[in-house]
Amino acid sequence: MTLPTGHPDRAATVTVELTRFRVPAARAGELLAARAGMVAAFAAHRPGFLGAELVRLDDETWVDVVRWAHPEDLAESRRRGADSPAVAAFFAPIAELLAAESGPATDPGADAPEAVR
Repeated sequence: MTLPTGHPDRAATVTVELTRFRVPAARAGELLAARAGMVAAFAAHRPGFLGAELVRLDDETWVDVVRWAHPEDLAESRRRGADSPAVAAFFAPIAELLAAESGPATDPGADAPEAVR
C-alpha cells in the first residue's frame, strides 16, 4: 500500500530527478524567463516538490535537477506534465529530451525532506 504524501507512517525517501534536454541557443532567454513561473507552479501545486536547480552545460544542453520528497511525487508530476500555463511556457522552448533519470538521494541526512529544505 502506498501512503499519501505527508502521511506520518510513510517513510521519507528524497528522490532526485535529472532531466537533460536541448534548447536552441536562440530560445535560451525564453527558457530562463519562464523558469521562475514554472518553479512557483510546482511549489504551489505539486505535492512533494522540494526544489530545483537548472544547469547549463553548453549553448544548447541543459540539465534540470529536481528534488522530490518521495518517488511517488515525481511519478505524479510526470503524469501531470505541462498542466498549467507556467509549466507549458517552460517546456515550450525545449526542442529535444535527451535523458530523464531519477534515484534516491544518498547524501547523509538527505533521506528526509527536512534535510534538503
